[in-house]
Amino acid sequence: MAEFPKIISVDDHVVEPPDVWTSRLPTKYADIGPRVVREKIAEMTFVGGVFSHRAAGPDEDGDWCDWWHYDDLRYPMTRVMAAAGYPRDEVTISPITFDDMRPGCYDSKARLEDMDANWTEASLCFPTFPRFCGQTFLEREDKVLADLCVKAYNDWMFEEWCAGTDNRLIPLPIIQLWDAELAAQEVRRNAARGGHAVCFSEIPAFLGLPSIHDADHYWDPFFQACAETETVVSMHIGSSSKMPSTSSDAPPAVGSTLTYMNAAMSLTDFLMSGTFERIPKLEVAYSEGQIGWIPYVIERADKVWMENRGWGGVADKVTRPPSESYYEHVFGCFFDDEHGLESLDRVGVDNVAFETDYPHSDSTWPESKSMAERHLKHLDDETVYKLIRGNAIRMLRLPFD
Repeated sequence: MAEFPKIISVDDHVVEPPDVWTSRLPTKYADIGPRVVREKIAEMTFVGGVFSHRAAGPDEDGDWCDWWHYDDLRYPMTRVMAAAGYPRDEVTISPITFDDMRPGCYDSKARLEDMDANWTEASLCFPTFPRFCGQTFLEREDKVLADLCVKAYNDWMFEEWCAGTDNRLIPLPIIQLWDAELAAQEVRRNAARGGHAVCFSEIPAFLGLPSIHDADHYWDPFFQACAETETVVSMHIGSSSKMPSTSSDAPPAVGSTLTYMNAAMSLTDFLMSGTFERIPKLEVAYSEGQIGWIPYVIERADKVWMENRGWGGVADKVTRPPSESYYEHVFGCFFDDEHGLESLDRVGVDNVAFETDYPHSDSTWPESKSMAERHLKHLDDETVYKLIRGNAIRMLRLPFD
């Protein structure tokens, strides 16, 4: 290969600038809509997924922290969400401000510069304050405001974050998770301006929403809109607000090791629900889930489908081996998975896309190219091209070669 292909990353992240909502919501929401407030704090803890803190007194030492305020929600900026450029040992759940981040975290021009430093041509970015599929807005009672917040985020995504970047920053909107019909309308609104990806929850039942197995096919309007507009359903680990672990006192490292399990459960849901047979043009992608687990899941799904048809509850809606649907509808996403690459013949060379995870703590930035070259050196040029950019171009309908 004369030159390693330029990377197209299907999983990065953006830290929303402070004015995303204050510049777009009606003025009557100025005091309750999402906005950033800087506060000096004496201590902050993160237990069971919940932040708590104590503000510093007038004469007390402390750390400055930028907080998102939205209705009754208080959500702090922490180093782990903007880790790019910092040594691993300094990446902790500690308070930071926008001044403590690389500008590439929130500024599109600076992001392009950081992408250039990482051999990256294009990038698909998941949200930060809305969380991975917009569940921040699902959780608030005022759904009129929540709907406006979803649309304001998407307008910012298209009109500011991605605008003027020659398709290098790829739009990834969110939806109104509480209403599948509204979500379908939003998919079509964003597709009309060039969007071909949308955030969704890997396991919506964990969010208190209907499951993929809902007898009334609750999600079909949303999925149908995605299929009709060639919009891939992108699901990030943690987009169900429930990370797998073993016990309440297990350290975060346990959950980080097991993150693939949510993706594995989600894939099994889709394969056993009949969704792909009802909506044959639907495509889904699993971001940051890695790929080494996929061969076993599809092998096991095929065996269960074949051997347990009499009582498994799927014979009437899944009419062919689930693995066939996997190869036609699913993309796995990886950045550092040697085992998965060794099993590529079962994962599928056409079913894998690459990611850099900028600016999170797992990110390979600015060494993504050298790491990819090292892990993919045993593969032929055509396969390397597919994994590093070709499959992403097809998945996201990008105007690149």
